[in-house]
Amino acid sequence: MSDGSLSLPALLYLVAWDTGTGEAAGAAPLVRAGALVELARRGLLVDEDDIVTPVDMDAMTGDDPLDELLELVRESRPHGWRAWVTLHARETADAMREQLTADGYLRTERKRVLGVFPGVEHRLDRVADVAALREETQEVLDGPVPVTEVPERDATAAVLAAAAELGTLTPVKDPERVEQLVAHAGAGVPGLRKVVDEVRTAVTPVPAAAGE
Repeated sequence: MSDGSLSLPALLYLVAWDTGTGEAAGAAPLVRAGALVELARRGLLVDEDDIVTPVDMDAMTGDDPLDELLELVRESRPHGWRAWVTLHARETADAMREQLTADGYLRTERKRVLGVFPGVEHRLDRVADVAALREETQEVLDGPVPVTEVPERDATAAVLAAAAELGTLTPVKDPERVEQLVAHAGAGVPGLRKVVDEVRTAVTPVPAAAGE
């Protein structure tokens, strides 16, 4: 995609940003899923008997949201991938929002809560860049670029974004292509396919029961 310097969770946060509502509402589990996969791609988290396991208790990435998640995993009792997608997910999303603000994708504006209390809200600053990221993600899902020519990071981002059924993207047209993207996304690192499958399942909305 156009900005290869973005980490996977940063890319997902921006793709989830709704220019209509002015926020990335409900994106925390998706951003956390991206962070988990990013750390697995870098070899810093692995799967051991269905448990998310740090490889090195001292390793750091230099990326604040990722490093904060690494510390959280190290200091917490063991959990599986699906549990980590939602457990304290807001912390990762908030850290990513601050990083994107520092990088110029977002900006802060002062506001008054209930007309009295001072507060801050975030606005999208690089609108055209984010629109391009969203368009490129949609193109990964719909084609025409062959799946094997899609960068693995981009394939992973598209798969997770589609699973989350983001309102910023159109519904998947070709489920078979998505499954091919899943396989491609997990091809680069041993065990990554399982990680992608697990977090993908965790971000997929649960259908409402009949009658609700």
